[in-house]
Amino acid sequence: MLNRLPRAVLVLLLLSILSPRSEAAEKPYIAVGSAKAKKVALALAPIRADSASAGEAKTVSDTVAADLTFMDLFRFLAPASFVESKTAGVAPGTFQMSEWTSIGAEFVVKSQLTRESGTFKLEGHLYDAAGNRAVLSKRYVSSASDIKTMAHTFSNDIVTALTGLPGIFLTRIVMSCGNQGKKELYLMNFDGTEVRQLTRHNSIALSPAWSPDGTKIAYSIYTRNSKNIKNIDLYEMDFRARTVRLLSNRRGINSGASYSPDGKRVAATLSFSGNPEIYVFSPGSSNATKITQSFGFDVDPTWSPDGGKLAFVSSRSGMPMIYSMSADGSNVQRLTFAGRYNASPSWSPTNNKIAFAGWLEGRFDIFIMNPDGTTIERLTKNQGGNEDPTFSPDGNFIAFTSNRTGQNNIYVMNVDGTFTKRLTYGLGNCSTPKWSGLTR
Repeated sequence: MLNRLPRAVLVLLLLSILSPRSEAAEKPYIAVGSAKAKKVALALAPIRADSASAGEAKTVSDTVAADLTFMDLFRFLAPASFVESKTAGVAPGTFQMSEWTSIGAEFVVKSQLTRESGTFKLEGHLYDAAGNRAVLSKRYVSSASDIKTMAHTFSNDIVTALTGLPGIFLTRIVMSCGNQGKKELYLMNFDGTEVRQLTRHNSIALSPAWSPDGTKIAYSIYTRNSKNIKNIDLYEMDFRARTVRLLSNRRGINSGASYSPDGKRVAATLSFSGNPEIYVFSPGSSNATKITQSFGFDVDPTWSPDGGKLAFVSSRSGMPMIYSMSADGSNVQRLTFAGRYNASPSWSPTNNKIAFAGWLEGRFDIFIMNPDGTTIERLTKNQGGNEDPTFSPDGNFIAFTSNRTGQNNIYVMNVDGTFTKRLTYGLGNCSTPKWSGLTR
């Protein structure tokens, strides 16, 4: 049975959009993805608030600061260096931009929170200091319970306005955690906050996968049938309906699910016919189509963002290596040729990279390569064992499992392997993280 599930969608009303510059600008202010990129000097002006919303204003301010720090794009100017008058406003034309350029600010975030009839209204602005113009100007409204959601939305809009990419601050990560032979699914925000337990099967729940719209999670659990024979069954948790249904309990392995980008198909590893092979089926259908056939095992399917291909792991050549194929199982290509064991491929949402775990020098590490297998780069080294990579929906981060502190925990790093942060604490051994899409 499930415990109380989090809401799949939190309601936030955007009252008006006043932005003088399109968020989908042809050329972003900040090009994301280069490890050597110079960080942008950003000033977070103190949020203005009336006496009735002082506590909520601090929540907004702290949330936005934490979100933007997570991006690793900015050099934040110290508040002690601010010279702006306390009487200055937040809207265009109500303050002197020279007071910000004089301290070296390239961009300035200004905001104001007010409370009216039990709701909170946030006026948020992002300014290009050198250009002396507003990049983003919006007003938001939320209830007291959704203050953080409103702040995350403002942060998302700031990132989109500067980079042209979607913000990830309302995304979540699901993973399998536990000890003593028991593991359950847990859910957390992108930064490791607000952790909550999803399942209570009193068994081993593993290998979760998100549906594209973020409303369902497919996962596997160890079970026993009526004859007390162990099996690995595949289930689907529905957040909206608050239900769990069986997807496949064929004899043997039913695991490693991956939803197609349109959500209409699931690829998974099934072993009822003998060897573990990859099958594709519609959720709720009793029919499954086998799309691999080899003398070894074929596991860990992951869809390309356009749904045209699948990457997977196969031992058909002897050692487990990464392969790709068309969605119908044709055009199989071997992508990796080095190492003893390559596993758990993850396709970037931007379609330009595949991450995987590779066994090298006595441990697994995270690698990244082009979809055709060229230009392999090692992202982790000399930091314990590192497995189970999963991309953030903007393609700029990778969450993964690591035992660098003793037991397995979930970490996140930039897509170039820098700025690594630990996300899980006190949940036992955690593994197989999966990052949700942009809807919440």
